Amino acid sequence: MGCYWSAAASISFCQHLLLSKVLYGTPSSTTASMLCSTVCIFLFTPFTHFFVEASLVTPSQLKAMLSNRSVQLFDVRNPDEYQDGHIPQAINLPLNIVEESLKLPPESFKQKFEVKAPGKDDDNIVFNCRTGVRSGEALGIARQMGFHRARHLKGGYVAWVEQEGN
Repeated sequence: MGCYWSAAASISFCQHLLLSKVLYGTPSSTTASMLCSTVCIFLFTPFTHFFVEASLVTPSQLKAMLSNRSVQLFDVRNPDEYQDGHIPQAINLPLNIVEESLKLPPESFKQKFEVKAPGKDDDNIVFNCRTGVRSGEALGIARQMGFHRARHLKGGYVAWVEQEGN
């Protein structure tokens, strides 16, 4: 691991650590803070890409899931956007009601949306929107509620149409 550069101190982390040890006999709290930040960045940066990628479904992956009927696809766009065109088998679940809808008892969810309610352990929940922004928000809401295996469509409906057609 290379030295951490402290722009504020205009010395590297390694130099700061050495100077702190010489002057005070122990690393300063600034050094400890810098060390913590450096270690966190060093340890977790490689995994960030993994977690982001694990949250995404590509249009071709979604097509395979749809052909196997092994997906619970929720389109979080507004009803008028959904009516203008949507991915086959997608259920319209507008972003502004995602949280309250996922809190519904299974029988109420089925009655309202005419599909089985998603379960917190389901690995086939996919959200989509126009470009992936709102579906990312829906994914965040779902994950906070315990739907940790939910995912969203990379590039949204726009990417779907470009790659798979309507």
